[in-house]
Amino acid sequence: MAEFLNPFSGLAPDKKMSLSELIRAIRLNIAAEEEATHLYTAHADATDHPLAKKVLLDIADEERVHAGEFLHLLQILTQDENQFLAEGKQEVEEMQEELRQEGKTVEGEPPTVGPLK
Repeated sequence: MAEFLNPFSGLAPDKKMSLSELIRAIRLNIAAEEEATHLYTAHADATDHPLAKKVLLDIADEERVHAGEFLHLLQILTQDENQFLAEGKQEVEEMQEELRQEGKTVEGEPPTVGPLK
């Protein structure tokens, strides 16, 4: 994620990106925003300092807004991203309904991974 060690990271390339290159770059930007959100939230969870926690969570939320901006741009650039997102949403909703029919609670339960020691 950190590009500070690369002396060429801030320089414009010799050529403009093609649409497919731009789409890949936007996907990378989305991943970077998600990674930053994860990092800032983890830092907030790891401190009891109220101001630090508040600032970190606020910044994490700003990164989520940035991710939303990039996602919307991606949807415009690809023109088919919404179709894939809708398909993924439908698949999750079908799994959710299967679990409901099995009598398993699927909403309101905090996810668990096991002990985190």
